[in-house]
Amino acid sequence: MEYVFTLRYQLADADGDLAELVERLGEAGCDDALIGIGQPGRLALEFARDAVDANTAVLSALETVRSALPSAKLIEVTPDLVGLTDVAEIVGVSRQNMRKLMLAYPSSFPAPVHEGSTALWHLADVLTWLQARGGYDLPDGMLDVARASLHVNVIKEGQRVPKGASKVLKALVA
Repeated sequence: MEYVFTLRYQLADADGDLAELVERLGEAGCDDALIGIGQPGRLALEFARDAVDANTAVLSALETVRSALPSAKLIEVTPDLVGLTDVAEIVGVSRQNMRKLMLAYPSSFPAPVHEGSTALWHLADVLTWLQARGGYDLPDGMLDVARASLHVNVIKEGQRVPKGASKVLKALVA
């Protein structure tokens, strides 16, 4: 099955030659990715990768990019953090419909990971909730890719927590 996801990286100062980057990525096996550089020092690769499952697709892409650009730092794997508008577009409903669901089921609708003028959710959480409710047509593989993205991003961010604080924090946030 084909899985679509994006890997976003921060480039090292030495990785400034875009033509060389594209060549190295192609040689390493990133020929199934669209490469974009919107901001200086940033790189986005949108993959459409065939694999037995989403985890394999994402992990193989991460390994391939690492081999081509060992100094690049992973920023995030998407799709992961989304607003209600993003979810609505994915499942083919209006933003207002998603907001009504959120308000109608406050105890079961997933809690956002960020509340503010724009709330953010993990896409995997919302898609899992919608799937359990039934009646929503989720794109093939989207939930699996969202779960794989979430797992990679949580592990990446978890590495920033000091080791001694981990046990205390786990007890407090459980």
